[in-house]
Amino acid sequence: MIRGGKSLAVLGAAGLTAKLAFDRGGWDLGASTGVREVRDYHRSDRGGPSDFVVARGTATTAPTLLVEQALAALGGMGRFISRGDIVVVKPNIGWDRTPLQAANTNPDVVAAVVRMALDSGARKVIVTDASCNDPGRCFQRSGIWAKAHRAGAEVVLPAEHKFRSMRLGGEVLDEWPVYRTLIEADKVINCPVAKHHNLAKYTAAMKNWYGTLGGRRNRLHQSIDVSIADLATFMRPTVTVVDGIRVMMRNGPQGGNIDDTQRMNTVLASIDQVAVDAFGCTLIGQRPENLPYLRMGQERHLGTMQWQTLRPREVAVLDDGSVERRALWVPEGEDPAAVAFALNHARRPQVIA
Repeated sequence: MIRGGKSLAVLGAAGLTAKLAFDRGGWDLGASTGVREVRDYHRSDRGGPSDFVVARGTATTAPTLLVEQALAALGGMGRFISRGDIVVVKPNIGWDRTPLQAANTNPDVVAAVVRMALDSGARKVIVTDASCNDPGRCFQRSGIWAKAHRAGAEVVLPAEHKFRSMRLGGEVLDEWPVYRTLIEADKVINCPVAKHHNLAKYTAAMKNWYGTLGGRRNRLHQSIDVSIADLATFMRPTVTVVDGIRVMMRNGPQGGNIDDTQRMNTVLASIDQVAVDAFGCTLIGQRPENLPYLRMGQERHLGTMQWQTLRPREVAVLDDGSVERRALWVPEGEDPAAVAFALNHARRPQVIA
């Protein structure tokens, strides 16, 4: 009996050791020691005429043109990228889906961002993500691998040896394996797709950082809003460019049915990942106060839910190819979410200066 008890104790200890090793950085670890590590890629921002831009076009407008117009209205890619920078572009390449299914970032949006970064003097631009489905299939079927490579990017698939444990110091995410390619860059451009998410309700800028993590990140869904806020506290991008060309309105994040998507012909660009999600969620008819992670992000001083305070601009590409640029404003007493919804869904925006 004693010998058997000792054997069980040894097996139990071995099992616990293996579990802790497998779940490195997971829920079962106690609080780690040391200073919280933060990756803030926004500190070199040289400023520009606006900090929040909505670029929209017609069904025939090329996504590339919308990206170019959105970033130009922010002050140009040169506002953010310096000569010699190593830039990582982080799209959503999580799913084995085609561009029409709108589960991943539109490949033309990614390629446009790559070209603009290179044109602004970047020494190298890397495009990568830690996919949920098989990475090879995701990168190929999304169209991102081919178009990003053609634009001049180095496309990097995730691999286990490319992650290292970091001290995030969050409420849920304390110590966790993080993708080294992203944390070793000079600048990081967040390039998510706007879409519905069955747990988070809406996913774009802040939720896109799930693709920086290794390990069993599905466990984070048990406290999804806090984990999103923890990740956004850790990863603070140089600039965010949100793909709203084709938007998954329901059954996200993976989707699959084209009938669940809607062509919106919109690109959002901002220095503020909280604000861009507060506005962007109205693309799917959601309201920012229904997304707890936005409130948490604002409380942590990561940004503001009040996008209207960021000198917002709208760029409209018309049917004849001409471009109109307008300042956006919210009349006193008006609900910013209602104004954003009208801008995203009305045939002709009403609340513009």
